[in-house]
Amino acid sequence: QLLLVESGGGLVQPGGSLRLSCAAPRSIFSIYDMGWYRQAPGKQRELVATITSSGSTNYADSVKGRFTISRDNANDTVCLQMNSLKPEDTTVYYCNAFIGRSIPTMKDYWGQGTQVTVSS
Repeated sequence: QLLLVESGGGLVQPGGSLRLSCAAPRSIFSIYDMGWYRQAPGKQRELVATITSSGSTNYADSVKGRFTISRDNANDTVCLQMNSLKPEDTTVYYCNAFIGRSIPTMKDYWGQGTQVTVSS
């Protein structure tokens, strides 16, 4: 069972920065889109940012201009640089990746989640 490994969450003051990292286990399969999602208690999981294998990015309106997603294809990692953090960014963040032999057979995998808390 593939599992993505996340790191970098924590407590930060409003206006501060955090960097989340996620590593996919080394595999013979290809990694397609990667991304970050977040889920607050009692709410649906929502997209934060995604990035294709060629580097095209997509962001939720709420994080545009503050968050930056990047990936290192050589090391199968994806990062989320979060700047100008706000209390409403507080929640659990999940890493996601589509992995498979080919696009028709790829499956999505998730990390265990990392807590981000923005508070003074």
